[in-house]
Amino acid sequence: MEELMSILPIILYILGGILLITLIILSIKLIKTINRMNKVVDDVEVKVKSLNGFFSAVDFITDTLSGLSDRIVEAITHSISNFFTKKKISKKKKEEETDEERED
Repeated sequence: MEELMSILPIILYILGGILLITLIILSIKLIKTINRMNKVVDDVEVKVKSLNGFFSAVDFITDTLSGLSDRIVEAITHSISNFFTKKKISKKKKEEETDEERED
């Protein structure tokens, strides 16, 4: 039992040292990976900034087309509503004329 009490701390120290060395190696690899990722993100950011002009042009074109389509739809709606409004007005005039003729 005494032998086990003297050997057990030595085993724990060795395993702790192995764990510490493993964590240090993993931390170094993680730092290298993060540095590579930062380089990739910076590169992507530069490329996206170069495309900002293209995206703003596309945005301007879509806004213009949207405004144009809104005006076309508005004009069609207005003409259809005018058509039905004129029809109702002409029916009322005919009814008034027939009412006037009946009164005579």
